[in-house]
Amino acid sequence: MANRLQRLRLDDSISEPYYQQIKRQIEDMIVAGELATGSSLPSERDLAEALNVSRTTVKRCYDALRESDVLSTHGRGGTTVKAPPRVSPSLGRLKGFTEEMRELGMEPSSQVLAHDIQSDRTIASIFNRPSSALFLKLVRLRSANGNVMTREVAWYDLTLAPSLADWDTQGSIYAYLQEKCGVVFGTADQTVEAVMSSAEETHAFGFHVSGPCLLFKRRSFSSMGPLVEYVEGTFRGDAYAYRMQLAV
Repeated sequence: MANRLQRLRLDDSISEPYYQQIKRQIEDMIVAGELATGSSLPSERDLAEALNVSRTTVKRCYDALRESDVLSTHGRGGTTVKAPPRVSPSLGRLKGFTEEMRELGMEPSSQVLAHDIQSDRTIASIFNRPSSALFLKLVRLRSANGNVMTREVAWYDLTLAPSLADWDTQGSIYAYLQEKCGVVFGTADQTVEAVMSSAEETHAFGFHVSGPCLLFKRRSFSSMGPLVEYVEGTFRGDAYAYRMQLAV
Protein backbone atom coordinates (compact mmCIF):
# COMPACT_ATOMS: atom_id res chain seq x y z
CA MET A 1 0.00 0.00 0.00
CA ALA A 2 2.81 2.41 0.87
CA ASN A 3 4.32 2.07 -2.61
CA ARG A 4 0.98 2.81 -4.23
CA LEU A 5 0.46 5.88 -2.07
CA GLN A 6 3.73 7.30 -3.32
CA ARG A 7 1.97 7.73 -6.66
CA LEU A 8 -0.54 10.21 -5.22
CA ARG A 9 0.12 13.66 -6.63
CA LEU A 10 -1.48 17.02 -5.94
CA ASP A 11 -1.71 19.52 -8.77
CA ASP A 12 -1.70 23.23 -7.85
CA SER A 13 -2.44 24.26 -11.43
CA ILE A 14 -6.06 23.05 -11.40
CA SER A 15 -9.05 24.34 -9.45
CA GLU A 16 -10.04 20.94 -8.07
CA PRO A 17 -9.68 20.94 -4.25
CA TYR A 18 -6.94 18.79 -2.76
CA TYR A 19 -9.36 16.43 -1.01
CA GLN A 20 -11.13 15.73 -4.31
CA GLN A 21 -7.81 15.11 -6.08
CA ILE A 22 -6.85 12.56 -3.43
CA LYS A 23 -10.30 10.97 -3.54
CA ARG A 24 -10.25 10.68 -7.33
CA GLN A 25 -6.81 9.03 -7.36
CA ILE A 26 -7.74 6.53 -4.65
CA GLU A 27 -10.97 5.71 -6.54
CA ASP A 28 -8.92 5.17 -9.71
CA MET A 29 -6.73 2.67 -7.83
CA ILE A 30 -9.82 0.84 -6.60
CA VAL A 31 -11.37 0.71 -10.07
CA ALA A 32 -8.08 -0.54 -11.53
CA GLY A 33 -8.02 -3.33 -8.97
CA GLU A 34 -4.83 -2.03 -7.35
CA LEU A 35 -6.64 -1.62 -4.03
CA ALA A 36 -8.71 -4.69 -3.27
CA THR A 37 -11.28 -5.21 -0.55
CA GLY A 38 -9.51 -5.28 2.82
CA SER A 39 -6.57 -3.12 1.74
CA SER A 40 -5.56 -0.81 4.57
CA LEU A 41 -5.23 2.93 4.10
CA PRO A 42 -2.95 5.05 6.28
CA SER A 43 -4.35 7.12 9.09
CA GLU A 44 -5.53 10.64 8.35
CA ARG A 45 -2.48 12.01 10.16
CA ASP A 46 0.04 9.84 8.28
CA LEU A 47 -1.44 10.57 4.84
CA ALA A 48 -1.64 14.30 5.61
CA GLU A 49 2.04 14.34 6.55
CA ALA A 50 3.01 12.33 3.45
CA LEU A 51 1.17 14.73 1.13
CA ASN A 52 1.99 17.87 3.11
CA VAL A 53 -1.67 18.84 3.52
CA SER A 54 -3.86 19.41 6.54
CA ARG A 55 -5.46 16.51 8.36
CA THR A 56 -8.83 18.15 7.64
CA THR A 57 -8.17 17.73 3.91
CA VAL A 58 -7.58 14.00 4.27
CA LYS A 59 -10.59 13.67 6.59
CA ARG A 60 -12.83 15.26 3.94
CA CYS A 61 -11.46 12.81 1.38
CA TYR A 62 -12.01 9.76 3.60
CA ASP A 63 -15.49 10.96 4.61
CA ALA A 64 -16.46 11.34 0.94
CA LEU A 65 -15.16 7.84 0.18
CA ARG A 66 -17.18 6.45 3.10
CA GLU A 67 -20.28 8.14 1.70
CA SER A 68 -19.56 6.35 -1.59
CA ASP A 69 -19.38 3.12 0.45
CA VAL A 70 -15.90 2.21 -0.72
CA LEU A 71 -14.19 2.68 2.66
CA SER A 72 -14.97 1.34 6.11
CA THR A 73 -13.49 2.18 9.49
CA HIS A 74 -13.15 -0.38 12.25
CA GLY A 75 -11.90 1.50 15.29
CA ARG A 76 -8.30 0.56 15.98
CA GLY A 77 -8.45 -1.70 12.93
CA GLY A 78 -8.03 1.41 10.81
CA THR A 79 -9.55 2.34 7.47
CA THR A 80 -9.92 -0.35 4.83
CA VAL A 81 -11.17 -0.54 1.25
CA LYS A 82 -14.62 -1.93 0.41
CA ALA A 83 -14.16 -2.43 -3.32
CA PRO A 84 -17.11 -3.76 -5.30
CA PRO A 85 -16.57 -7.21 -6.77
CA ARG A 86 -14.92 -7.03 -10.19
CA VAL A 87 -16.20 -9.45 -12.77
CA SER A 88 -14.99 -10.23 -16.28
CA PRO A 89 -17.76 -12.13 -18.06
CA SER A 90 -17.29 -13.05 -21.69
CA LEU A 91 -19.48 -11.84 -24.52
CA GLY A 92 -20.43 -14.34 -27.15
CA ARG A 93 -23.82 -15.90 -26.45
CA LEU A 94 -27.15 -14.85 -25.00
CA LYS A 95 -27.46 -15.51 -21.29
CA GLY A 96 -29.25 -13.89 -18.40
CA PHE A 97 -27.70 -12.15 -15.42
CA THR A 98 -28.46 -15.13 -13.16
CA GLU A 99 -26.60 -17.58 -15.38
CA GLU A 100 -23.73 -15.17 -15.97
CA MET A 101 -23.10 -14.57 -12.26
CA ARG A 102 -23.31 -18.27 -11.39
CA GLU A 103 -20.76 -19.05 -14.09
CA LEU A 104 -18.46 -16.60 -12.30
CA GLY A 105 -19.04 -18.31 -8.95
CA MET A 106 -21.19 -15.53 -7.53
CA GLU A 107 -24.65 -15.66 -5.99
CA PRO A 108 -27.16 -13.59 -8.01
CA SER A 109 -30.21 -11.85 -6.58
CA SER A 110 -32.74 -9.30 -7.78
CA GLN A 111 -34.89 -6.54 -6.35
CA VAL A 112 -37.97 -5.75 -8.43
CA LEU A 113 -38.62 -2.00 -8.54
CA ALA A 114 -41.47 -2.09 -11.08
CA HIS A 115 -43.54 -4.86 -12.65
CA ASP A 116 -46.25 -3.40 -14.86
CA ILE A 117 -48.25 -4.23 -17.95
CA GLN A 118 -48.57 -1.17 -20.14
CA SER A 119 -48.54 0.22 -23.64
CA ASP A 120 -45.82 2.55 -24.88
CA ARG A 121 -45.60 4.04 -28.37
CA THR A 122 -41.80 4.12 -28.44
CA ILE A 123 -41.46 0.53 -27.26
CA ALA A 124 -44.20 -0.59 -29.65
CA SER A 125 -42.21 0.87 -32.53
CA ILE A 126 -39.11 -1.05 -31.42
CA PHE A 127 -41.13 -4.28 -31.44
CA ASN A 128 -42.94 -3.30 -34.65
CA ARG A 129 -46.29 -3.64 -32.89
CA PRO A 130 -49.38 -1.38 -32.92
CA SER A 131 -49.24 1.50 -30.46
CA SER A 132 -51.99 -0.17 -28.40
CA ALA A 133 -49.98 -3.40 -27.91
CA LEU A 134 -49.32 -4.45 -24.31
CA PHE A 135 -45.87 -5.13 -22.87
CA LEU A 136 -44.50 -6.29 -19.56
CA LYS A 137 -42.15 -3.64 -18.18
CA LEU A 138 -39.72 -4.93 -15.60
CA VAL A 139 -37.34 -2.69 -13.64
CA ARG A 140 -34.87 -4.54 -11.43
CA LEU A 141 -31.69 -4.06 -9.46
CA ARG A 142 -29.45 -7.07 -10.09
CA SER A 143 -26.89 -7.97 -7.43
CA ALA A 144 -24.01 -10.41 -7.06
CA ASN A 145 -23.00 -11.55 -3.59
CA GLY A 146 -25.19 -8.78 -2.20
CA ASN A 147 -23.58 -5.97 -4.22
CA VAL A 148 -25.76 -4.08 -6.72
CA MET A 149 -24.19 -4.52 -10.15
CA THR A 150 -26.80 -3.23 -12.59
CA ARG A 151 -30.11 -1.41 -12.90
CA GLU A 152 -32.11 -3.02 -15.66
CA VAL A 153 -35.21 -1.88 -17.56
CA ALA A 154 -36.66 -4.66 -19.69
CA TRP A 155 -39.69 -4.90 -21.97
CA TYR A 156 -41.38 -8.13 -23.11
CA ASP A 157 -43.94 -8.61 -25.87
CA LEU A 158 -47.17 -10.02 -24.39
CA THR A 159 -48.58 -10.58 -27.87
CA LEU A 160 -45.96 -13.28 -28.34
CA ALA A 161 -45.95 -14.55 -24.73
CA PRO A 162 -49.32 -13.67 -23.09
CA SER A 163 -48.83 -16.00 -20.10
CA LEU A 164 -45.82 -13.91 -19.09
CA ALA A 165 -48.38 -11.60 -17.49
CA ASP A 166 -48.72 -14.25 -14.74
CA TRP A 167 -45.00 -14.46 -13.97
CA ASP A 168 -44.36 -13.85 -10.24
CA THR A 169 -40.83 -12.41 -10.88
CA GLN A 170 -39.20 -15.39 -9.14
CA GLY A 171 -36.32 -17.15 -10.86
CA SER A 172 -35.06 -16.60 -14.38
CA ILE A 173 -37.43 -14.92 -16.81
CA TYR A 174 -35.63 -16.72 -19.67
CA ALA A 175 -36.46 -20.08 -18.09
CA TYR A 176 -40.09 -19.00 -17.63
CA LEU A 177 -40.37 -17.86 -21.24
CA GLN A 178 -39.07 -21.18 -22.47
CA GLU A 179 -40.85 -23.53 -20.04
CA LYS A 180 -44.18 -21.73 -19.59
CA CYS A 181 -44.53 -19.68 -22.77
CA GLY A 182 -42.85 -21.99 -25.25
CA VAL A 183 -40.50 -19.25 -26.44
CA VAL A 184 -37.18 -20.51 -27.77
CA PHE A 185 -34.58 -17.79 -28.24
CA GLY A 186 -32.75 -17.60 -31.52
CA THR A 187 -30.51 -14.58 -31.94
CA ALA A 188 -29.79 -11.32 -30.16
CA ASP A 189 -28.01 -8.10 -30.98
CA GLN A 190 -26.41 -5.88 -28.39
CA THR A 191 -24.70 -2.52 -28.23
CA VAL A 192 -22.45 -1.18 -25.47
CA GLU A 193 -21.75 2.46 -24.75
CA ALA A 194 -20.15 4.48 -21.98
CA VAL A 195 -22.52 6.67 -19.98
CA MET A 196 -22.66 8.51 -16.68
CA SER A 197 -25.11 7.14 -14.14
CA SER A 198 -28.53 8.75 -13.89
CA ALA A 199 -29.87 9.98 -10.55
CA GLU A 200 -31.65 6.65 -10.01
CA GLU A 201 -28.54 4.65 -10.90
CA THR A 202 -26.25 6.85 -8.80
CA HIS A 203 -28.46 6.16 -5.79
CA ALA A 204 -28.77 2.44 -6.54
CA PHE A 205 -25.00 1.96 -6.91
CA GLY A 206 -24.21 3.99 -3.80
CA PHE A 207 -22.17 6.54 -5.73
CA HIS A 208 -21.62 9.93 -4.08
CA VAL A 209 -21.90 11.64 -7.47
CA SER A 210 -22.73 10.44 -10.99
CA GLY A 211 -20.13 7.89 -12.07
CA PRO A 212 -19.05 6.05 -15.24
CA CYS A 213 -21.15 3.07 -16.30
CA LEU A 214 -21.66 0.71 -19.23
CA LEU A 215 -25.05 0.86 -20.93
CA PHE A 216 -26.07 -2.35 -22.69
CA LYS A 217 -29.01 -2.28 -25.10
CA ARG A 218 -30.10 -5.73 -26.18
CA ARG A 219 -32.78 -7.02 -28.51
CA SER A 220 -33.50 -10.74 -28.21
CA PHE A 221 -35.43 -12.61 -30.91
CA SER A 222 -37.28 -15.91 -30.83
CA SER A 223 -36.12 -18.74 -33.06
CA MET A 224 -39.19 -17.99 -35.19
CA GLY A 225 -38.04 -14.43 -35.83
CA PRO A 226 -40.14 -11.96 -33.76
CA LEU A 227 -38.54 -9.70 -31.17
CA VAL A 228 -39.28 -11.00 -27.64
CA GLU A 229 -37.24 -8.78 -25.34
CA TYR A 230 -35.75 -5.29 -25.33
CA VAL A 231 -33.44 -4.48 -22.42
CA GLU A 232 -31.47 -1.44 -21.33
CA GLY A 233 -29.11 -2.42 -18.52
CA THR A 234 -26.75 0.03 -16.85
CA PHE A 235 -23.76 -1.71 -15.27
CA ARG A 236 -21.51 0.03 -12.77
CA GLY A 237 -18.24 0.83 -14.46
CA ASP A 238 -16.09 0.08 -11.41
CA ALA A 239 -17.14 -3.57 -11.37
CA TYR A 240 -17.31 -4.72 -14.99
CA ALA A 241 -14.61 -5.56 -17.53
CA TYR A 242 -16.11 -7.56 -20.37
CA ARG A 243 -14.03 -10.03 -22.36
CA MET A 244 -14.49 -10.77 -26.07
CA GLN A 245 -12.82 -13.42 -28.15
CA LEU A 246 -11.81 -12.04 -31.53
CA ALA A 247 -11.10 -14.05 -34.63
CA VAL A 248 -7.76 -13.45 -36.32
